[in-house]
Amino acid sequence: MRMTDDAVPVFADATPRIRRVAVDRPWTWLAAGWRDVLAAPSVSLAYGALMVALTYLLLLVLVQVGVFWLVLPLSAGFFFTAPLLAVGLYETSRRLAAREPVSLGHAFAAYKRNATQLSFMGVILGLFHLGWIRVALLIFAVFFGIGFNPTWESIVLKLMAPQAIPFWAVGTAVGAAFAAIVFAISAISIPMLLDRDVNVFTAVATSFTAVRENWPAMTLWAGLIVAFTAFGLIPLFLGLAVTMPLIGHATWHAYKDLVE
Repeated sequence: MRMTDDAVPVFADATPRIRRVAVDRPWTWLAAGWRDVLAAPSVSLAYGALMVALTYLLLLVLVQVGVFWLVLPLSAGFFFTAPLLAVGLYETSRRLAAREPVSLGHAFAAYKRNATQLSFMGVILGLFHLGWIRVALLIFAVFFGIGFNPTWESIVLKLMAPQAIPFWAVGTAVGAAFAAIVFAISAISIPMLLDRDVNVFTAVATSFTAVRENWPAMTLWAGLIVAFTAFGLIPLFLGLAVTMPLIGHATWHAYKDLVE
């Protein structure tokens, strides 16, 4: 159920305003996202498949340059860049709601709308991603040292050893802190930049306010995003072909539900 009688203004001029929603509202967003997948399967699944193909291309590059072990921090950092990669999915949901034709061409053309502000947001998320990779490597060096040539096999052996438990605890805590900040500023900011003629500061402030005012529902939503994305990553990234479109479409509906 939606509670709209006490919408909260983001700024003093009361525009935009954030609606307060029930804690179970994310399930409604997921259901709406799934309806969009079914309404435009050729676009949604092709978009997801393309993201999987780009992921494999990145893995190939890592192998070629001899740093395949970077796949672990890069995979964890996928949560930071995914909101921007899903712009075409937001556009598809917008067009479906407006009863406009949808296609992959329309989806990718969405990056041209409010391009400067979307680019600024991309820089912000990219910096968080790079920062996470640097911090993750530093944490690994602190616990395991830097006096060895890192290979995939050696890293797996170290990470699976009982002595790695403190590393996992610290790494998870630090990663969760990074993820919480990125989620707060990007939960609805990128759909808003696509939908309205606003700047990145307004969009980020709106997203932060939406998370703050609806923290029970948004905590559930963040957990669902992590779970579905993890399900997509585990089977050699193939599941992203379905889970990414689902979360992308649902994120659009979350934005429309939360922002007046």
